[in-house]
Amino acid sequence: QRVLRLAEMCRRLETEEEKVLPFYPSSLAEGEQQDAQRFLEEMPAEPLAQTMQDYVGLERFWQRFNKAKLEEQALLRERAALSQRNRRLRELLRQYLAGISVSHEVLCELNPL
Repeated sequence: QRVLRLAEMCRRLETEEEKVLPFYPSSLAEGEQQDAQRFLEEMPAEPLAQTMQDYVGLERFWQRFNKAKLEEQALLRERAALSQRNRRLRELLRQYLAGISVSHEVLCELNPL
């Protein structure tokens, strides 16, 4: 019940694109998809592979989780780039304002203009 409740909460937070297109396109070719499907239908011999079969239903969850992580990393990089640009613009503005103002400190320093 807890998992279902969490799924309902997450559903409300989905974007329109995620609601309309919930399945991600595969990057595999048609033949590769058939090979993968055939491989998934075989019964695994190794214990770890047998355990993994129990969690095949979570594949969609992991796709969405990984997509969210990738978006988070992209946003962090974009934020860092914007912060750096903001610092540079603030420095340019400070230099400009120092160049057009007349004060004792400005008169003691080399004028950037």
